[in-house]
Amino acid sequence: MRILHTSDWHLGRAFHGVDMLPHQADYLDHLLEIVDSEGVDLVVVAGDVYDRGPPPVDAVSLASRVLGRLAQTRAQVVISSGNHDSARRLGFASELIAHAGIHLCTEASRLDQPVLIEDEHGPVAIYGIPYLDPEVCKRDWSLPVRSHEASLTEAMSRVRTDLSKRGDPRSLVLAHAFVAGGQPSDSERDITVGGIDRVPVNVFDGVDYVALGHLHGEQTLRDNVRYSGSPLAYSFSEAGHHKGSWLIDLGA
Repeated sequence: MRILHTSDWHLGRAFHGVDMLPHQADYLDHLLEIVDSEGVDLVVVAGDVYDRGPPPVDAVSLASRVLGRLAQTRAQVVISSGNHDSARRLGFASELIAHAGIHLCTEASRLDQPVLIEDEHGPVAIYGIPYLDPEVCKRDWSLPVRSHEASLTEAMSRVRTDLSKRGDPRSLVLAHAFVAGGQPSDSERDITVGGIDRVPVNVFDGVDYVALGHLHGEQTLRDNVRYSGSPLAYSFSEAGHHKGSWLIDLGA
C-alpha cells in the first residue's frame, strides 16, 4: 500500500498580510499530480486542514474542490482534525462523505474505530486521532491528570485494544501533537498545558506507521514516526525548510 502523508495545510492563512490561498491551491494541484503519478493508494492529512475554526469561505471552497478531485482518484483519503480546525465543522456530514472514500476523523469518542482498507496482503487499520483537548479528555475519560501525554496515552491504549481484537493487522495512526524530539518553528500555535506540551514518542509504540501533524518542519523521529510538516512556509523561521510530503510504502 502506497501512502502519501501530509498535514498542516492551514487553508485560509495569510503571511504578513499576503493571501496564501493561491499558493495553497498550487500545492493541492501538485498533491493531485503526485497521487496520480506515484500510484498512491491512501492520502492522510494529519490535522490543521484550515487555519482557524470558522474558516474563510474561499478556503472552504478550495477544500471542497480538492476533496472532490481526490474522490475521483484511486486513492482513499483519511483526514483528522488539528488544533486550528473546528472538529465539528470539519466533520460535518462525515458519514455521507465516507461513501466517496473521504474519511473525516474528528470525534475523540470514535478514535478507536478505524478506517479499514484492503490490499493484496490483507487489511490495514487506519486510526485518525483528532487533536485532543486535555481538559475535555480529563473530564470525559476520567483521567488522573490534565495533559497531552495523558490524553494520547489513553487514546493509544484504545487503539491497541481495538487492534488486538482484530488480530493485530497492519496499522497506521494519524495524530496531531508536539512529540518529544520534534523541532518547532515560529508558526505553530502554542498548545502548552501546565507548562508542558510535549508527548513522549514511545506513546505510539505498537503501530506500523505514525503520521504526525502540528510541527511545520518535515522530520523523522523514528523511521516509522514522522512529521510531514506544512506544505508551505508560514514563518521566516521556515526559510531553510525542505517542504514536501512523505511517500510511504507499507508492505506485508
